[in-house]
Amino acid sequence: MLKLNKSAKSLAAIAAISALALTGCGRTESSSSSGSSGAAAGFAQDSLIGVALPQKTSENWVLAESLFNDGLKAAGFKGDVQFANGGVSEQQNQISSMVTKGAKVIIVGAIDGAQLGTQIQQAKSAGATVIAYDRLLLNTENVDYYVAYDNFKVGQLQGQALLDGMKAKKATGPYNVELFAGSPDDANAKVFFDGAMDVLKPKIDDGTLKVVSGQKDFTQAVTQGWKAENAQKRMDTLLAGNYTSAELDGVLSPNDTLARAILTSVKAAGKATPIVTGQDSEVESVKSIMAGEQYSTINKDTRALVTHAIQMAKDLQAGKTPEVNDDKSYNNGTKVVPAYLLPPQIVTKENAAQAYANDPTLSALTK
Repeated sequence: MLKLNKSAKSLAAIAAISALALTGCGRTESSSSSGSSGAAAGFAQDSLIGVALPQKTSENWVLAESLFNDGLKAAGFKGDVQFANGGVSEQQNQISSMVTKGAKVIIVGAIDGAQLGTQIQQAKSAGATVIAYDRLLLNTENVDYYVAYDNFKVGQLQGQALLDGMKAKKATGPYNVELFAGSPDDANAKVFFDGAMDVLKPKIDDGTLKVVSGQKDFTQAVTQGWKAENAQKRMDTLLAGNYTSAELDGVLSPNDTLARAILTSVKAAGKATPIVTGQDSEVESVKSIMAGEQYSTINKDTRALVTHAIQMAKDLQAGKTPEVNDDKSYNNGTKVVPAYLLPPQIVTKENAAQAYANDPTLSALTK
């Protein structure tokens, strides 16, 4: 996963991001081979690069549109950057159109990573290289590379932040908590949840944490479409059914949009503010963190992610094999996709100024 107020950041912002100290600590879940067919013989510098983005559900996707448009132009490419606000069928049509137009590289931020196999096959048959952006493309051998933040690590950081925040507020447990997950059609949603549960499940098992509702499974915790109204409605139901007398100590929220919806529900119920996690460093959530409401978010600088995706296209144009730093962790159901993973950063009120020091918009909120 958007920073509406950052859309004015253009080439200067992109150029400012160079090599990061990156690690590749993604989830290890398969030992299958990972060979890629994405090494290209090169192509014309002014070729078309397609970018298929999902719906505008959060600030980072809106920012990505601006950065891709500026960055591809600066690299000498013709960019075709499309949002699929109409849903999966629209994204399918957009990718097919990019293939027809002769795109040499197609970068895909999927609405549903399992529903694009036909279009990805079309792209490969036409000789295009396919890069999964932020969300893994599932059940297809025709995706060449994956560029993303380490999403399992994101979940681990969220789980640890939930524990740390509750302990800082109340030294000893047990703690009453509820669990939220993202949209089930987003391949990242379960990765976030699994990462968080890697930290939280041992504490649930030993009694430190009590999920009062009993809703501990991913399928019980999902939030369709990443929609705030769905999270708020579920939180309303959980509070009414389980917390008429009990206190809620913490909520695992997978992103900032849902975190704010959860907090809105809690406030409306007249309950004390629990520790609530998040992700994406959205402006309103950073304000909330600095005001002592939302406890944490994750800093996943969209500028760095877009920059590396464009660098992959530049390498392919030059006939080079794009750099990856993890070639064993991300099994899409058919192959292990070579990945370049960027390191996420947990942000709380205590470290926000340092975390956003190089971000003009967010740093101003921490003063």
